[in-house]
Amino acid sequence: MPNDSISNRPALLRIPLFRLLAINLAIGACAAVLLVGGLLWLNPGHLRELIFADRAPGIGLVLLLASFVITFGSVAMGSAIMAQGRKPEDGGGGGGHHRSQLCPQQLTQRTPPRSQAHRVIAPD
Repeated sequence: MPNDSISNRPALLRIPLFRLLAINLAIGACAAVLLVGGLLWLNPGHLRELIFADRAPGIGLVLLLASFVITFGSVAMGSAIMAQGRKPEDGGGGGGHHRSQLCPQQLTQRTPPRSQAHRVIAPD
């Protein structure tokens, strides 16, 4: 009966947190592929020529793509995790739409007492 225990296990995509992370990793990977494609198409600093002039251009492309997938995938997953704490009434908006909870205060300039301001330390 080992097959019964395998069939009772939930699929990984049924776990909400894993599904959230997988979807956002895919979004980050798509952004990375678009960025690498754009970099190769625009050829800034002759990047495309440098990569394809090598004997093994696949290694350079894989390293470039992997670094961008790691970066953008991590950013997408991290922003999804941090957005989990928002309440529905927040509206999900940001970027200056909310009023600041801080209130300005008037500060006076501190000046040292006159006895310390012109104090000269005599050598021993």
